[in-house]
Amino acid sequence: MDRPRFHLAFPVRDLAEARAFYGGLLGCAEGRSAADWVDFDFHGHQIVAHLAPREAAVDTSVVDGEAVPVRHFGVILDPGDWRALAARLSAAGARFLIEPQTRFSGQPGEQATMFLLDPSGNALEFKAFADDAQVFAR
Repeated sequence: MDRPRFHLAFPVRDLAEARAFYGGLLGCAEGRSAADWVDFDFHGHQIVAHLAPREAAVDTSVVDGEAVPVRHFGVILDPGDWRALAARLSAAGARFLIEPQTRFSGQPGEQATMFLLDPSGNALEFKAFADDAQVFAR
């Protein structure tokens, strides 16, 4: 393991929907599961969908002119993988919360980004940096 992996547990309203979204649409391999939770391999990180139908809420904050969901998670991909995922999601008819775009263009931290909601309303961000040194640029 080159870098530590994160573990994130999050609420979903329906495990079958979570399996279709994370396993089917995003291509995350399924790990262990029980009647009320399921693990997924999220680009080498462990995410766990827990059945908790009453926990969805989406508050936003403005970032570079876009209403970004305050509670969200995601992954930083290399640019080629990001473009391939954006194309796959678009082709599958995914409804983006924030369409694939470049944020902070010409500034420190310039990045490709896109947001979408899972069927339970959890916001996910996928981003990429042309220059990995810009991830924490100020």
